[in-house]
Parts: sequence; C-alpha cells; structure tokens
Amino acid sequence: MINGVTISFFLFLLGYVAIGAYSATKRSETADDYLLASRSVHPVLAALSSVATDNSGFMFMGLTGSCYMTGISGAWLIVGWIAGEWVAWLFVHRRLREGSERVGANTVPGYLGHGIAGGRTVTALAGAVTLFFLGIYSAAQLTAGSKALSHFHMHPTMGVVLGAAIVLAYCFSGGIRASIWTDAAQSVVMLISMLILFAVAAHYAGGLGAMWDALASVKVKGADGAVTSAHLTNPMPSYQFGFAVFILGWLAAGFGMVGQPHIMVRAMAIDSPESVSTARRIYVVWYIVFAAACVGVGLAARAVIPWDHDVGRQAAAGVLSGDAELAFPTLAGALLGPVLVGFMLAGLFAATISTADSQVLSCSAALSQDLAPRLGQTYRGVKLATVLVTAVALIIALFGGSVFQYVTFAWSGLAASLGPLMVVRVMGWRISTPAAVTMMVVGLATVLLWIFALHLNGAIYEALPGMVAGFVVYAGWAGATGGIRERG
Repeated sequence: MINGVTISFFLFLLGYVAIGAYSATKRSETADDYLLASRSVHPVLAALSSVATDNSGFMFMGLTGSCYMTGISGAWLIVGWIAGEWVAWLFVHRRLREGSERVGANTVPGYLGHGIAGGRTVTALAGAVTLFFLGIYSAAQLTAGSKALSHFHMHPTMGVVLGAAIVLAYCFSGGIRASIWTDAAQSVVMLISMLILFAVAAHYAGGLGAMWDALASVKVKGADGAVTSAHLTNPMPSYQFGFAVFILGWLAAGFGMVGQPHIMVRAMAIDSPESVSTARRIYVVWYIVFAAACVGVGLAARAVIPWDHDVGRQAAAGVLSGDAELAFPTLAGALLGPVLVGFMLAGLFAATISTADSQVLSCSAALSQDLAPRLGQTYRGVKLATVLVTAVALIIALFGGSVFQYVTFAWSGLAASLGPLMVVRVMGWRISTPAAVTMMVVGLATVLLWIFALHLNGAIYEALPGMVAGFVVYAGWAGATGGIRERG
C-alpha cells in the first residue's frame, strides 16, 4: 500500500543512491581508485564515513535494543568503546596512512604482510580472516536493513535481497568513493534522526524526569511467573568480574578498531597523513553525540513502549514483542508523522546498506588482492569479486539472527586476529612470518574459546582476552629472539 511513509522513504533513499551514482563521475577505472579513492579523501568525509561505517546497524538496532532491555547500564558499553577508538586514532591511524602509501599497499592484509620474509602467507591468512568475519558482518547489516523495512510489512527475505541489490549498485557506481560519500551524508541524517526521535519521545513521556520515573518503575514477569524490578535506572549493576574489568573489555573492543579493515581502509584513503588529526577530532565528537542520542532513544523507547513481559503498564504507543532490536523503528512509527518516519527509516536502511557495501568492498579487496591476486589484476576482476562476496553475504543474511550478536562476534574476531599484528606493523617492530601467523591464530582461538567453551563473553567482552593473547605471543617471540627493534 502506497502511503506518505512509503513515498518519503523511497524519495530519501533515492537521494542516497543518487549521491553514490554521482561519485562515479569522479572515478578512474583502476583498482587503486576502486579500493582507496586514489588516497584523495577529505578528512571531514573520512571522519563522517568512518562514523557511519562503524555505527549504523549496530547503533540503530543493536545499541538501542540493548539499552531498551538493560537500561542506563547499557551505556557503559559504548563509553568504553569510544575511549578505545580514540586511543586507536591517536596512535595507529596516521602511522597506517604513512606506511601503507610508502609500501604501496591498498588493502589492510597487504600492508600486514608487506616486508616480511614469506609475508605472502601472512597476507593470505589475514585476507581469509577478513573475508570470513566481514562476510558475517556485512550479512548483519543486510539483516538490520531488512528489520527497518518491517514497518512496511515487507518479508525479511525481500528486505535482504533489496539491500544486497543496493550494495552492488553502490559498489559498482564508484567503489569506496561512493561508499564514503554516501556514508558522510548518512552520518548527518543518522545524528539528526536520533536527536529528533529522542526529543519527541522524551516530550511524549512527559519530560526527562517523567521518563526516568517510568523506567525506574518497570517490573517484569520472568519465565517462572515471578515479578521483579527491571533495574533499568541502575547505572552500576553487578558484573561477574567487577566493573573495572567489564569496562576494560569494551575499551579493548574500541581499540579493536585497528583490526577492522573496512574502517582502517578509510585512514589509508585520507588525502594526507597531516589530515588524520582533523579527522580524529571530528570522528570522536560526532561519535559521542550520536552514541548519547542512541542510548537516549533506547531508554525513551522502553519508557514509552512496554515490552511484552512488562507488568501493569499501559500500551498507549504499542507493545514491543520478541525482538528488542525493533525498538527504534517501532518508536519512530508510533510517534512521528509519515514524512519523518520515512526520513528515519530511509536513513537507517541506507546507513546499514552503506556499511554493508564498505564491508563487501573490503572482502572483495581481500579476495581479489590478497587471496587470488590474479583476479585483482583487472578492474573487471575486482568487480567480479564484489559480486561473489555480496552473494555470500546475502546467503548468510537469509538465515536471520541478532544484529548485535553478529556484529560483536565479527568485531571481536577481527580485533583479536588482526589488531595486535596491526600495532606491531605500524610501530615498525620486527616480526617473522611464523610469529605473525601464530599471533593471528592464537588471538582468534582465544576468542572462540572464550565464547563457545568458557561462555565468559557476557562477563568480559572476548576482544580483550583475544588481543591480550596476541600480544603475549609477540612478547614471547620478541623475548626469545632478542627484542622488537628492526635490525639495521
């Protein structure tokens, strides 16, 4: 059925697609331009693009849904995350920008393996890790996009297929330049939409004080029928290993940005090393404001829209049943007019898809440059790799699942396997191929053990033990071979 929301949604979505299409007028048909925009990206665009790529589906659906369920304590996750990312920007990004240009690397795996005896093995393994985890990550974004379309009663399969088709359109129109340009526009929309929705929801709840009181009074009925407080306003709930260890885990998650090829490639594409500090300041400030708005929307949603396990609450704006990650679109649909709902849903859908295309581009780069370099010798070969990767992401997304769980798992896998090695490489410390491979394998194995054998990921985010394990491997190797400094 065609209505105001549908018309608004597709008009705004068409605008994002048009930005991507216009970027094609600036492209040159080379692999370097397709993958790095010829290292000519303005720092403002790089910063805003990094915000959108880092935060779309995870923040819109995952963080708002998490805060809807856990309350104000859910904000600690993002506090630690932002602090860790600031440290990464401070110490890693400029060094990567300088080093990748110096050695002529146009992918993160290519940079990690360059200059090491037998480094082709390092590059191939890093490429395989990138392909696997970013494939899962991009599937999560397609899933998030399809959830945004649930407002239109569109079947999830149709939403995923539509998202995959737009991903290909973005990628084919201008490669990473199209992704960065659309990301920048979406960063603005993401921030405006979250601020508008939070303001409207807080007003609907009777003001911030009334909203807080509503959260404090929420009681839930458990599976056993017992009614207990939801503790939504408790900022310091109990943690298995204490608050300090909990926050340290999420700080490590933020620093794990250095292992995310789809984000780090934006640092490689900035127009000069000197521009990195400008990009860092814009990124961190924008991220803080946007994250605060997302937390606010999650809390406002719980104050206004009861969960179906809440006891004795009126459902004036509806009831959220089953999937807390639908808190954002449900709240928007309940409180806003058709034009604004379409604007927000288009922003959410386009942002998730643009993140997916960033990840697909990094995957196709890993496939065509690092795993099958013959495929990457031609512009057509790189595009073929993009088609193959998109098809795999589409298949994964069709199985559904939690955006939050997909994203946190993929992020931790990349952070632990590639993050410590990235630090070693940008710092100019010496490393051998066996040591580099062992760092990646042990870091990843620790993450898998932490999640699936020890089941401790709810207490400490698995990126922390995974990255520590990688650094311990390097420290042991350096100690056994006489230090970390390059010889000669």
